Amino acid sequence: MSKGPWLDDDEQKAWRSYLLMKRTLETHLERHLQREFGLSGSDFEILVNLSESESGRMRAFELGRATQWEKSRLSHHLSRMEKRGLVRKEACDARYPEIAITEEGMTAIKECAPVHAARVREFFVDVFGSERLAVLGEVSDEIVETIGRHCDTDCPLERNHGR
Repeated sequence: MSKGPWLDDDEQKAWRSYLLMKRTLETHLERHLQREFGLSGSDFEILVNLSESESGRMRAFELGRATQWEKSRLSHHLSRMEKRGLVRKEACDARYPEIAITEEGMTAIKECAPVHAARVREFFVDVFGSERLAVLGEVSDEIVETIGRHCDTDCPLERNHGR
């Protein structure tokens, strides 16, 4: 299916439209989270993952895998959230502590999640409609699978940059 390394005009237009839509949507949703609830998009992502886990807690490496964040970014962000009382680190049998959502964190996610979901519906779901949304879901899954295969086979862990 590849026509070569460069995108043609239509492909470039579609790619750039996608990037602009993604940035605009994420920025808009995050601004509402910040203004209305005092949460960043990153706070929301952590709280969603913790609130959806059975125990309200996860190991840091599990959170890192779920968010696809680097270890240092996750560590720094969790420290900031802990200072604000949204999460806490709890000792466990393993070498590293578990990250647990606090009562304050659970209250925050319960307050903002319905409002956030309504905005996602307004600006994303309703714009796509059910048929196009189903296609988007299928294509998104295919893209993630394609990247997964690439990472499992011929994706270099580090790039030499000609040195």
